[in-house]
Amino acid sequence: MLEKLAAAENRYEELNMRLTEPDVIADRELYAKLLAEHSGLSEIVDAYRSYKKAVSEREEVLSALGEGTIDPAFKELLKAEFDEKTEEASELERRLKILLTPKDPNDEKNVFMEIRAGAGGEEAALFGAVLYRMYVHYAEKCGFGTEIVDISETELGGIKEIVFSVSGRGAYSRLKYESGVHRVQRVPSTESSGRIHTSTATVAVLPEADEASVTLDPDDVEIDIYRSSGAGGQHINKTDSAIRLTHKPTGIVVTCQDQRSQLKNKEKAFKVLYSKLYELEVEAREEAVSSERRSQVGTGDRSERIRTYNYPQNRVTDHRIDLTLYKLDAVLSGDLDEIIDALITDDQAKKLAGAEEN
Repeated sequence: MLEKLAAAENRYEELNMRLTEPDVIADRELYAKLLAEHSGLSEIVDAYRSYKKAVSEREEVLSALGEGTIDPAFKELLKAEFDEKTEEASELERRLKILLTPKDPNDEKNVFMEIRAGAGGEEAALFGAVLYRMYVHYAEKCGFGTEIVDISETELGGIKEIVFSVSGRGAYSRLKYESGVHRVQRVPSTESSGRIHTSTATVAVLPEADEASVTLDPDDVEIDIYRSSGAGGQHINKTDSAIRLTHKPTGIVVTCQDQRSQLKNKEKAFKVLYSKLYELEVEAREEAVSSERRSQVGTGDRSERIRTYNYPQNRVTDHRIDLTLYKLDAVLSGDLDEIIDALITDDQAKKLAGAEEN
């Protein structure tokens, strides 16, 4: 590990020099590439330097403790400082191991999110609308942009199905943990007896892919143009500009009807199709991971869930990490960082444990 860290530090210093060279500055593409590499190394180099400093200071304290005659009170201070530096070095070492763990190559990408109403009929569709608003609020807090690709609404304002994009650096790294079945427990407004109903909605998160990421034969894609339809919500336009793409080899169907421009709808639909095909290729390469992901997304049955939103108790529980928060209103308003940070920490711990085993 120390050899890797030393090499990273040397490369970081090399980049510091190169980024000041006139020929590099003049080449915008090269400069941007080196700057991105420099930025990617900065966190690990900073942590490595802090680690070296903590180890060095710990050794100095240990050396002082080994000297002949020391005042007892001063010796106690040195012991306390030694323990402090040991703990600091251990924490930095753990952080460095995490930083050295290979990162998900998709983490910096934009994403497409799909929300589909599951078990529960109209109540599930209304919950789907709640989840959509939650993610839009969260995206706004993160400085991400959102845009609807396709939506199917109900007469009561619910969402049977929606596909939307979330754009911004690191969007996938934050939202990828949202894939799965979300369960809601609440009393519907139409329930006169006050009985709590349980409904579900499934969420899928796909990293945005492009033409370079997948192989797509144009002859394999059937393109249909049709008039938009739906419950008549504000998102639906009434021109013959809606696009339906059918990828014949896989049976994947993508529709986009949110834009008035047929061309824009077509561009959006192809972006979603590329992302779905990319996901299939990833699943083929990483079957074990894909099996786990499919089991998380599941079928939308009430018994499957990654997270429960309980209205009567103002409670949100993420079942993957046994985290329970009693601030449902805040979470549904987009305050997801505490949950997502805990999921990231859990994921890092598992990766670290796996790396140590290997």
